[in-house]
Amino acid sequence: QVPLVESGGGLVQPGGSLRLSCAASGNIFSVDTMGWYRQAPGKQRDLVASITRGGFTVYADSVKGRFTISRDNAKRTVYLQMNSLKPEDTTVYYCNVRDTSWPPRIYWGQGTQVTVSS
Repeated sequence: QVPLVESGGGLVQPGGSLRLSCAASGNIFSVDTMGWYRQAPGKQRDLVASITRGGFTVYADSVKGRFTISRDNAKRTVYLQMNSLKPEDTTVYYCNVRDTSWPPRIYWGQGTQVTVSS
């Protein structure tokens, strides 16, 4: 069973919106922090937003005010609502989950392409 299943990427015009979803499977015993990263070709993978089990959120400066991260603990799912999308948001987005073990195990989704273009 794939640990993380992402959905919601695609093509959108500048100024448009997309919503990404990532569901954690039962293979991950206890989910702690969930988040989204993005990685452009030839560059490092950078944090977009993260959210703890208690709801504390962190955002990259470049997405503050435009993106909103949320989660449904009962569904073990994290969401990224992306509004006012810009061409520079175009890249592959990866879901990231840490479990509650110590040290925490880290899981990555398969990646979903977001393209912002007219």
